[in-house]
Amino acid sequence: MNTKLASGIAGIIFGLGLTVSGMINPEKVLGFLNIFGAWDPSLILVMGGALLVTTPMFFLSKNKEKPMLCETFSLPTLTKIDSKLILGASIFGIGWGLIGLCPGPAIASLAMLNTHSLIFVGSMIAGFILQKIIFK
Repeated sequence: MNTKLASGIAGIIFGLGLTVSGMINPEKVLGFLNIFGAWDPSLILVMGGALLVTTPMFFLSKNKEKPMLCETFSLPTLTKIDSKLILGASIFGIGWGLIGLCPGPAIASLAMLNTHSLIFVGSMIAGFILQKIIFK
């Protein structure tokens, strides 16, 4: 199977999973993150389901030379925790907590033509470009 086709199919399945689980609904995500208010714990099932699928796959692929549908594994080469990582993770977490969207669900929700998602994804792309300009 072609790598791009496999990636496209995986992306569609991921987007459908985000949609079915309610992850593209910012109110649902904010309800989950609001542990001191009207907490909605239902997204724990989504995370648990993801772990049930992903964890065994990590162990099964650990001793493989290459993935089934690609020539090499794409693993991070940087392992150092530095100020850029901490700042980026903090900005990501603050944004997710304020808006209720992170990149995956925001992109999946573009299919709904939601104005907030369009602005979010546009701002995200602008941030990517700005980061490339600032940190050449």
